[in-house]
Parts: sequence; C-alpha cells; structure tokens
Amino acid sequence: MTARTQRLDREVGQALSALSAAAKKGLGEPALAELVMIRASQLNHCAFCLDMHLTLARKNGESEERLGLLAAWEEAGDLYDGRERAALALTEAMTVLTEGFVPDEVYERAAVHFTDGELAHLIGVITVINSWNRLMVSRRVPPGGYTP
Repeated sequence: MTARTQRLDREVGQALSALSAAAKKGLGEPALAELVMIRASQLNHCAFCLDMHLTLARKNGESEERLGLLAAWEEAGDLYDGRERAALALTEAMTVLTEGFVPDEVYERAAVHFTDGELAHLIGVITVINSWNRLMVSRRVPPGGYTP
C-alpha cells in the first residue's frame, strides 16, 4: 500500500473547524448535531470521525442504546423523534446522493421540523462532516487521535 500523508493544511483545518462550529451553534442542538455527524460518518466509513463524534455524543448525554441503534434508526421505532428522523433522513440523502440530488420529500420532511435558519445550519452540519469524512478517509487517519 502506498504511504498516505497524515498532513492537513492548517488553513483548511481551521476553515472546516470554523464552519463546523458555526453550523452547530446555529442549529442549537449539540446532541442532534452529533447524531447527524455520527450517521454521516457511518455511511462514509470514517473511523476517526466516528470515534470523535461518539465521544462527543456521550459527553452531550446521548444514551448507548440510541448510539448503538443509530445505523438502523428507521427500524428503531420511537427511539428517535420526528425531528431527529427528519434530520437523519436528510443526512443520508445528502451523504449518499445516489439519485444526484436530495429528493423533494426528504427536504420537505425536514422543512416541517426545522425553521429556515435551523435547516440552513443543519445542512451546514451535514456538509462539513462529509468534508471532514473525505479528508480523513482519503488519508486513512485511524481512530483514537481525538481527545476532548
């Protein structure tokens, strides 16, 4: 296997960190932001980001049951409320983009549960975690390097 760089340009890292902080702050729900970031990281197979955001979710009071069932959130009954389910559906649609766009029904479902401002910040959270996932996965950064 070809050696991969572990280097990340400082300005790129700072810009993504600033975007992440702004999006999370605007969303105003740290636990929901972490669920979204975990779900995208699961889909993108990003072990580093999974490790980091599972740690942060636990710090924000998220239960082991909900974290353990997040990959199967659609089948988890009432474990996730309507707002969380709408956010997770939007996360999956934006992360996978198999149809080349986010389906109207997924966006409209989210718009029912979030104000325009909250929705803009939710989209920001999803966008930034997908960017971080791609930066970490492409360099194969292993888990365990994050300390809160």
